[in-house]
Amino acid sequence: MWMPPGQNQSWVSEFILLGFSSDPMTNRILFSVFLLLYLSSVLGNGLIITLIFLDMHLHTPMYFFLCILSLLDMGCVTTTMPQMLVHLLSRSQTISFAGCWLQMYMFGALALTECFFLVVMAFDRYVAICYPLRYTVILSWGLCTQLSAGTWVCGFFFSLIHTFLTMRLPYCGPNTVNHYFCEGPSVRNLACMDTHVIEMVDSVISVFMVVAPLSLILASYIRIAQAILKIKSMQARCKAFSTCASHLTVITFFYAPATYIYMKPNSSYSPERDKQISLFYNIFSALLNPVVYSLRNKDIKGAFLKVMGKARVTW
Repeated sequence: MWMPPGQNQSWVSEFILLGFSSDPMTNRILFSVFLLLYLSSVLGNGLIITLIFLDMHLHTPMYFFLCILSLLDMGCVTTTMPQMLVHLLSRSQTISFAGCWLQMYMFGALALTECFFLVVMAFDRYVAICYPLRYTVILSWGLCTQLSAGTWVCGFFFSLIHTFLTMRLPYCGPNTVNHYFCEGPSVRNLACMDTHVIEMVDSVISVFMVVAPLSLILASYIRIAQAILKIKSMQARCKAFSTCASHLTVITFFYAPATYIYMKPNSSYSPERDKQISLFYNIFSALLNPVVYSLRNKDIKGAFLKVMGKARVTW
């Protein structure tokens, strides 16, 4: 039960993020590793955005969606990684209450937006394979813009509910968060009152944000598989499947760890395991996306070679 702060209690004005280690030497090694991962993810996603912007042949719905996915990935890692890198080299690992509130909200908003956005990308693949001749008619630029804007609105709205319910809880100590950023369940466990109702609300949001999008993605790929199986040419089948393989890989690396973190019961909460698993949908997913889409995509590689060729001529 929560008791109002008395003489020996006070409201928390800042949190301490434990991170991964308290050993200075280990932190220096982790700093080098995570700095490399962060720069690679930002540069990789930034390169994809730049190539799509510069090459007119990539101004299609598919690459428009890929550009937004890269932007979301850059936003997610930038919300958490720079501060974690500072904490790895600093003696102080504190974050203000307002800073924690903002970090939780922004990361949640971008991550939830990506949850919805992966559904939009699945719909794009569904239209491209099941209705190839009507692809540009169905996915007009107006519809693409509306779908993209809708995912951002939903992500920021539901993150606001989650963050507001979490941060309005009374925090009167301790203030040590066993995580490398202000992640909802980790902070909520420090509240000095019963959080059962908040956990139920979060569970409902998680079902809506994880189960519903996954169900829509599954339905899309069932129809896609049915359409591919009707293709007589084996070469055409392989080509159609290859256009979906990258998206399926991204979905797996994003949804699998996120589902484990946010859909499991609170009784099985394990801070050490959870913060390690969160690296997959936060850092490794953002790093993987440009690798998957660039290595498996001839158009992206062609655009890169074209830009490099122009740069050499200019030089």
